[in-house]
Amino acid sequence: MKEGLKQLSPYQVASLRMLFAGLVLLPFAFRAFKKIPKEKMGLVIISGIIGNFIPAYLFCIAETKIDSGLAGILNSLTPLFTILVGLFFFKIPSNQKKLTGVLVGFIGLCLLLASGKNISFENLSYASLVLLATFLYGLNVNMVGKFLQNIRALDIASVAFAFLILPSLLLLYNTGYFSLNFKDSNIIYASLSSLCLGIVGTSISAILFYMLIKKSSIVFASMVTYGIPIVAIAWGIYFGETISILQVGSLLIILAGVYIVNKPQQQ
Repeated sequence: MKEGLKQLSPYQVASLRMLFAGLVLLPFAFRAFKKIPKEKMGLVIISGIIGNFIPAYLFCIAETKIDSGLAGILNSLTPLFTILVGLFFFKIPSNQKKLTGVLVGFIGLCLLLASGKNISFENLSYASLVLLATFLYGLNVNMVGKFLQNIRALDIASVAFAFLILPSLLLLYNTGYFSLNFKDSNIIYASLSSLCLGIVGTSISAILFYMLIKKSSIVFASMVTYGIPIVAIAWGIYFGETISILQVGSLLIILAGVYIVNKPQQQ
């Protein structure tokens, strides 16, 4: 996302992300249309809009003004929003164990990010866009977990993203993307970065996420956001960065939170 935003507008990066994700999954969508019950089709489309389309634009716009550390912290409010949305909107009962696990993981995440670099709290109005995106994530997780359990993950993702192809193309056209100088290698690189974001970071990850929702609890599935800093640090080590004892301790706290949430209830 950051690489794409160096040359393209946030609307263009998000639109390319959605477009490429839809194109990759389009061949699977033709079969999926026949498999999804008509009464569930609207929910599948809504899932694509609130769980992927709108958040993609919210994150890209926010990342133009806030740093990645703050965005990472706010993004990891997803499990908490998942519990709250499930409790107040879907009447899904929660328990103290799940809430404790989410809070423990969030504390570990804050310590992890605080140990890495200074976080700027300027432009908090843009930070609210990330908060809105995490709320939508929580809403989508609950909706899929409650209403779309009997539909294959690939079918949900392919149909949802297929419906996003046309609006993505319209936004790209209206933002002047097709008038850019594609002889410029920087424009090509930014576009390829958005392509990678769409294929790997959106279409493939969406399928895996829908599968996770079906195979585990919705709260545990939402806690994959806690894994993002762990993966980021792993890439940092690969590229020669060092890791501190505080960072290791923070990772252990995060994993403890995940364990608490997923620990079976004692009979």
